[in-house]
Amino acid sequence: MPPWIEYFAVAVCAISGVLAAEGKRMDLFGVMVLALVTAVGGGTIRDLCLGAQPVFWIKQPLHVWTALGAAVTTFVFVRFTHLPKRLLAVADAFGLALFGIAGTEKALAFGTPGVVAVLLGVVTGVAGGIMRDVLRSEVPWVFQAEVNLYATAVSVGALVFVLLRHWYPASESDRYIGMAVILTLRLAAMRWKLRLPTFWTRTQDSG
Repeated sequence: MPPWIEYFAVAVCAISGVLAAEGKRMDLFGVMVLALVTAVGGGTIRDLCLGAQPVFWIKQPLHVWTALGAAVTTFVFVRFTHLPKRLLAVADAFGLALFGIAGTEKALAFGTPGVVAVLLGVVTGVAGGIMRDVLRSEVPWVFQAEVNLYATAVSVGALVFVLLRHWYPASESDRYIGMAVILTLRLAAMRWKLRLPTFWTRTQDSG
């Protein structure tokens, strides 16, 4: 995995963490914590599951500086310019795509089976956002039916990446195809309200 992809993912997720603080009356420290958790939370859980020691941001602190730099820049920028609320979902979609495939590829590099690599890709993509939403006292996006094809998009893209890596191990384009699948599914779901069926029972229907 080219290093720039993970750094870009960290920056994008940090920006989404800052944007998620809107209306929560957080100071700069609170916003930076929210951004940092969003940026490195999923990758931290992935590395702990893989036994990768130290975890990626301790091994390379530039990830932390990247997240904090993106957070402070966004914090200052939004004080002077209004950003549309939809930008949070778009930034989050890019974070899902980048981290989802980065997590899957790292899991494969550790020799995990394909299904485990997909699951860890999902964890890498969504866990930081779950922590972000818990810290801001919101139901995590991944658990909201109205947030369309969130973890599902990561699952599909990660699966496509694993299959391509198995069939064409020498290819360098498989990771980018996987990212494109995740991003396309997520943005399409946002645009056309695509979603999985919601759990509903006959008792609820008759009630």
